Amino acid sequence: MKIDLNCDVGEGYGNDAELMKIVTSANIACGYHAGDAETMKKTVDCAIVNGVGIGAHPGYPDREGFGRLVKDVSMRDIFEIVTDQIAALQRMTQTSGGRMQHIKPHGALYNQAARDPQLAETIAAAVKAVDKDLILFGLSGGALIEAGSKAGLRTAAEVFADRTYLSNGSLTPRSEPGALIHEIDKAVSQIMGIIIDNTVTAIDGATITLDADTICIHGDGDNAVAFARAIRDNLVKNDVEIATIGS
Repeated sequence: MKIDLNCDVGEGYGNDAELMKIVTSANIACGYHAGDAETMKKTVDCAIVNGVGIGAHPGYPDREGFGRLVKDVSMRDIFEIVTDQIAALQRMTQTSGGRMQHIKPHGALYNQAARDPQLAETIAAAVKAVDKDLILFGLSGGALIEAGSKAGLRTAAEVFADRTYLSNGSLTPRSEPGALIHEIDKAVSQIMGIIIDNTVTAIDGATITLDADTICIHGDGDNAVAFARAIRDNLVKNDVEIATIGS
């Protein structure tokens, strides 16, 4: 059994260097919701040094709301927003002598794409337009995975250690109670259930079946490094191989 560990980085939380000694894929903010050219370059270089797969983390142009606010944007604008961010990180990566591996939308864009087929297809088309060999990360069971596959892209079903699920397989909105898992033991227990049994218990008690290619560990939590280390250690103890998704 093999699994990838990914983390959102380049967002200004100061944990990136430590996290990239633990995870295998990095989703790097491209300046729209967080980050800037200097941060992107520093983060790309850190990923290369640590042998971590490099991915673009495009979001809405929403620095004030950290990309977590839904925007009323046309599909044409979505295409341009996504291609611009992917291309910017790709140029940065190539300049540093690296190669981009994947793309994972951020925040509101990610959650909308999990349930909106038209948005998902637009994002998949944008990824393909920049580089058809990029791997598209999306919520396990969501519309983005289906759209990526239809577009001929390689996809990676993503699951979460520090977020709870609704019975329909979507993530509990951050605005609702119980959306975040703060306890390391609970996060570890949830992930081990998903990886070993392919199931997770939703917030209402329902049992959901999930495929998992990559596990998201958020870099903005107070205990992000401890979370990442505990999850990795428990996976290794259970004979799960930790490997970059593109390997």
